[in-house]
Amino acid sequence: MQRAGMRQLRQLGARLLNAGLSNSAAQGVPPPASLPGQALRATQVAAAQRGGLCAPAATRRHSTAAAATSSAAAEQLAADAAAGSNYGAQQIQVLQGLEPVRKRPGMYIGSTGQRGLHHLVYEILDNAIDEVQAGFASEVFVELDLTTGTVTISDNGRGIPTDVHPATGKSALETVLTVLHAGGKFGGESSGYSVSGGLHGVGVSVVNALSKDLEVTVWRGGRQLSQSFSRGMAQGGLTEAPAGPAVAGLAAVPTRGTRVRFVYDDTIFSKTATFDPDTIRSRLRELAFLNSRATIFFRAVDGKPDKAALGNGSSNGSNGSNGATQQAADAAAVAGSASVAAAEAAAAGWEVFHYSGGLSEYVRYLNRDKEPIHEPFVFSKQVDGYTVEVAMQWCGDAFSDTIIGFVNSIKTIDGGTHIDGTKTALTRTVNSLARKTKALKEGEANLAGEYIREGLGAVVSVKVPNPEFEGQTKTRLGNPEVRRLVEGVVASEVAEALEMEPTTLNMVLAKAMQAFRAAEAAKKARELVRRKSVLTKSTLPGKLADCSSTNREETEIFLVEGDSAGGSTKQARDRRTQAVLPLRGKILNVERQDDSKLYKNNEIANLIVGLGLGLKGEDSPSLRYGKVIILTDADVDGAHIRTLLLTFLFRYQRALFERGHVYVGVPPLYKLEMGRRSQYCYTEEERTAATAQLTPGSYHVQRFKGLGEMMPEQLWQTTLNPATRTLRKLTIEDAAEASHMFALLMGDKVGPRRELIERHGSRLSLEQLDI
Repeated sequence: MQRAGMRQLRQLGARLLNAGLSNSAAQGVPPPASLPGQALRATQVAAAQRGGLCAPAATRRHSTAAAATSSAAAEQLAADAAAGSNYGAQQIQVLQGLEPVRKRPGMYIGSTGQRGLHHLVYEILDNAIDEVQAGFASEVFVELDLTTGTVTISDNGRGIPTDVHPATGKSALETVLTVLHAGGKFGGESSGYSVSGGLHGVGVSVVNALSKDLEVTVWRGGRQLSQSFSRGMAQGGLTEAPAGPAVAGLAAVPTRGTRVRFVYDDTIFSKTATFDPDTIRSRLRELAFLNSRATIFFRAVDGKPDKAALGNGSSNGSNGSNGATQQAADAAAVAGSASVAAAEAAAAGWEVFHYSGGLSEYVRYLNRDKEPIHEPFVFSKQVDGYTVEVAMQWCGDAFSDTIIGFVNSIKTIDGGTHIDGTKTALTRTVNSLARKTKALKEGEANLAGEYIREGLGAVVSVKVPNPEFEGQTKTRLGNPEVRRLVEGVVASEVAEALEMEPTTLNMVLAKAMQAFRAAEAAKKARELVRRKSVLTKSTLPGKLADCSSTNREETEIFLVEGDSAGGSTKQARDRRTQAVLPLRGKILNVERQDDSKLYKNNEIANLIVGLGLGLKGEDSPSLRYGKVIILTDADVDGAHIRTLLLTFLFRYQRALFERGHVYVGVPPLYKLEMGRRSQYCYTEEERTAATAQLTPGSYHVQRFKGLGEMMPEQLWQTTLNPATRTLRKLTIEDAAEASHMFALLMGDKVGPRRELIERHGSRLSLEQLDI
């Protein structure tokens, strides 16, 4: 849940980032409106009996927790022994049809939260894009109805075959919808696609299994055929109807194509899972960049007047523009070359994604908040049935790299052999050119890859006939031959491009050398911090109140602001598993500083040593705690401090988010006292609902402006106790968008941040501003 309101307009930027920290709505409070670039996500991981009546003062926790653990272990051993004596063939379950998907949905879509919900959309969307890649489709329509949870995706491709399949005796359409591992994308001469994102023949059948209702309509051979399903089961056979429009509200009738409309099964997914239009929009934009000949249309409907499209549209190469002027431009852009339906959609206000510049436009979009030092290098090459497409551009004011990989238009968020090949080729090629131009003298060590890639934005897209992904969610490519191919193509093309532009080569080498010198200075500063720790015979910060447990998985550390909050938290905590590190004031904004200044800053040095973060950007096996919990006050300064800490953790050790170590604590905003009874309220909405039925004067409301105002027992009960507290787990859904948002909010460019505030300031009312 979101903290109540955004307090001052000068801090709106910080609040926008932290507005992303809620996609679970407990206690009936709806999630906040999603924001552009909302790539840093939060999942509410624990919330028990919040807002209920306050219990009497709790006894101390250590002996009680130990006794409960011992008792639970004994009961589990007894249950296991009883179950083992009755274990026979009748206990072996054989799941039929789509039952495995409904039984273990996480195996197929990753989770039953918002990410899994979006994965359903991507599975259907990827099928439409496969038709685009095969050259049979040019338009894709995606519509979200946020009031009913209905998703409709249509394309003008060949249409799913509807004739009878010889192996199943059912139509091919019903076969691919109800049988796992049935599809036309297994490769070979009998495959319907030479290259595709679909591989296992389970995508559309998984969506069918996890949908309360699903309807497929096919336009093929001059006929319109439809079939309905519910929770994986066909609700009758194919039915034919007079040909009608594929997209609601548009008059154009297609001659071919497929439309899939589904409503997810709310008995499978989390009660708080909802579609985020910005996340879907970001994926559509990526696909439009990758498939420059395609036009993708998007609309999100929320049932409110004059709000058909939510969020910020971004189309035809524009960055975030919206409104009548943009809609007119969209209509003009597609009217001349696209279908009647496309022209109608653009004129009707659908968002249009079409980028004729392809990857060149994509890399410009990635670097939109930076200062490039050259025009993008773009190259495409086919080798032995594989296609390698790369666009890259270095920026002078960036201190990290952003390399995004795609395989058959599937985003590989965990990288893979294509990304490894690109990095290796860049390191080898730039070092070779540095020696050739005498920038590196004989006897000097080669520049490390991380220095060469500093400031680089790149998109690597490969088309692979038989890709090997890790699991159905396809987050990492494993084909070893792809690394060799990509490495060879990138090495030769980058070498030629840099040799043709010696000025660019000199600037890239100068930036790499500057990065190397900054790293050396940071190393010396880091060693100074380390020696200082050794000399004072204390390897941990003096203000750190450590826990006694050495089992990292059960320990957690609270990062709190100031000695007052630190004192209360130290008294309230469970000393066995909970550590506390108070911070003095606002830490350094690392977005505007080089590495050497990080280690010279006392608070940053304390964080690095106290948490065991190790070296910047490297794996940190020395991480000392399983959970890093940011716990700040519910005011403007607290939001700013939280944003500064998130910026530091993201830039210094991004892997903490990827591995699920970072959390945000949620303290209450109010205490409602009604005689001897009391209740904690965590949002303005909760307080309003709690006082609506009370007589004025019969209650007293206390506003907690700081953690230091709470008694230790109150702090334990509401914020620290794992059984009753609420934590938000932060993960990265889109690293590039998260990086852009941090640069936008915390960077030194004022103009883009002012534009963001002006664009979203209308979401606030004067009552929400604490001025």
